[in-house]
Amino acid sequence: MILPESSIWIDYFNGKMTPKTELLEEVLAMGEALVGDLILTHVLQGFRDEGDFQRAKHLLTCLPFREILGQEVAWQSAQNYRLLRQRGITIRNTMNVIIGTFCIVNRIRLLQNNNDFMPMVEHLGLTVL
Repeated sequence: MILPESSIWIDYFNGKMTPKTELLEEVLAMGEALVGDLILTHVLQGFRDEGDFQRAKHLLTCLPFREILGQEVAWQSAQNYRLLRQRGITIRNTMNVIIGTFCIVNRIRLLQNNNDFMPMVEHLGLTVL
């Protein structure tokens, strides 16, 4: 399975064609996309138009769904953040540490467009597309 992170979905729903949104379309066509609770909230909260919100909600809720932040991921996210800080790396967004950690713990590939994830690739074994 592949977890596309919020910025990929936001570009996709805004009609912004990039190599990452094209990859998202391929992932969707293969039936490999997964959505998580934090990403679902982050993406859907940005819609102003009710029709657009409903269409996005329909697409996202048709995908396999996983809760991202449970006790194990919360604990491991704190550990990962601390490990990176010890190496002089600060991840700007806690949600990105949580999403990256979820993918590491569950061996899920991440489709991302955010530099916050790159230290997790290098130092923690996060797998990205």
